[in-house]
Amino acid sequence: MMNVTSRAFAARRSHKGKVQQGITLIGLLFWAVVVASVALVLMKVFPAISEYRTILSMVNKAAHEGGGTVAEIRNSFDKSAQIEYGVTSIKSSDLDISKEDDKVVIKFAYDKEIELISPVYLLIKFEGHSK
Repeated sequence: MMNVTSRAFAARRSHKGKVQQGITLIGLLFWAVVVASVALVLMKVFPAISEYRTILSMVNKAAHEGGGTVAEIRNSFDKSAQIEYGVTSIKSSDLDISKEDDKVVIKFAYDKEIELISPVYLLIKFEGHSK
């Protein structure tokens, strides 16, 4: 029969060989900073990408339904811009309107600066054309 002290000694000896696993506090803080930084960049960039997609749809609409002249196409884009309140990066005067194979093609390009953390900025260059 084992007494109480020999049982405690046997229990301590069996735990001694096990290796602890897990994440340290420093490792947890490191990954928290990485995840927070990626989330910050995504939250700042998402509105710019959403605006680009809106501009692209407005340009496609103006190319297909805008009319036959450059002035009519610009007016169509301006009307769409009044409805889409989030479009501030481009105006109808920034559009390059041409005809290729009897189709109206509208091209545009603009830069968007996004402040991440002052004085750090992210510059995204957008360009597109109608389909």
